[in-house]
Amino acid sequence: MPKFNYQAITETGATTRGDIDADSAESASGLLAARGLIPTQVTAVRGAASTGGTEGISSLFSAIKTPELILFTKQLKTLIRSGVPMLTILQVLEDQTEHKRLKSILGRIHQDIRDGASLYDAFRRHPSVFSPLYCSMLRAGESSGALPEILDRLVYVIEHEHKVKSDIKSAMTYPIIVLSFLTMAFFILLVGVIPRFVNVFKGAGLTLPLPTRICIGLYELITQYWYVLAAAVVIGGIVFLVYGRTEQGRFVRDTLLLRMPLAGKLLQKSSLSRFASIFSILQSSGVDILDAMDILSGTIGNRAISRQLEGIKDRLREGRGISGPLRQTKYFTPMVVNMVAVGEESGNLDTLLRDVAGHYDTEVEYATKKLSDALAPILTISLAVVVGFFALAIFLPMWDLTLKTK
Repeated sequence: MPKFNYQAITETGATTRGDIDADSAESASGLLAARGLIPTQVTAVRGAASTGGTEGISSLFSAIKTPELILFTKQLKTLIRSGVPMLTILQVLEDQTEHKRLKSILGRIHQDIRDGASLYDAFRRHPSVFSPLYCSMLRAGESSGALPEILDRLVYVIEHEHKVKSDIKSAMTYPIIVLSFLTMAFFILLVGVIPRFVNVFKGAGLTLPLPTRICIGLYELITQYWYVLAAAVVIGGIVFLVYGRTEQGRFVRDTLLLRMPLAGKLLQKSSLSRFASIFSILQSSGVDILDAMDILSGTIGNRAISRQLEGIKDRLREGRGISGPLRQTKYFTPMVVNMVAVGEESGNLDTLLRDVAGHYDTEVEYATKKLSDALAPILTISLAVVVGFFALAIFLPMWDLTLKTK
């Protein structure tokens, strides 16, 4: 984040100088005014803008993992509940943490709060670590005076998200390993084994069968045009990565993922579970419905679904309930919509959303197991097809060769 030098007048009329981190000069002036200062001069520090880039590069090599974030949040909640002053809490947490990047970030947060920033403003300056949901929960806790209770709910959400992602990752580990070895075996057989037999078959003057001709064609394609194939893979990978980071690219990718058999249903149920659990926490924490939609669209984890959430905000501004606009979306199931409608009528929306989240947690577990069970025979059949293809490519000509020698 850019750094600005400022000169300002305090409430007593004295002149003060210092540095402040902000998105722009106007934002810096607003932060100074919030501290009770009258800015007279705000100038950008040269080279400060590059700090964010350096932090972004370093974050690739020192990412703060979810368990570390959960532990930090639990420690923060315990110290706040004990009545320890916030500056002391941040100093204690900074001294205790062994993660260098988190220690550095806590030091900057400590300094920002010492300079008069709110907890929300100090944390939101580090979006690579603290998500919009995390920061919004802090703001809700500050405004309501119930920060420990809201941090309790935040820990639940983070742990819940971590569990769902871990379950899905565990279910996909075995298929990915098998497919990797299957691909390696395919190329080893094609490049290292088939050519040795082909020379024998051609020398005998045999008419090669179709599987063998296909193998020969693939072998010649790889050996003669490997540089073209390598360039195509590299360029295609770069285009895929660059396009995948654009707004439209994420939308297209997530839409296609939701349409995949088996996996699409799993991803949809996972997103609905995330929607219900986060929305429940935001409702019980007193977050405004429009702010809640902004947070949900940024944390739902699927751009196709988040775009639908963004599309219903205009109708919410008109004073309509949320169940009506949700009913017109594509990915929200009748169960979610009906439970939201009942919650709006009864005033127990957060409770019913919690029930929905629990239901879809169970659905995600079932869908994950179903996906794992379905992938096992698919991988077995794929392995049999590859082995059978190469077996035919080798043994059919050998059979013809045997008959010819007789």
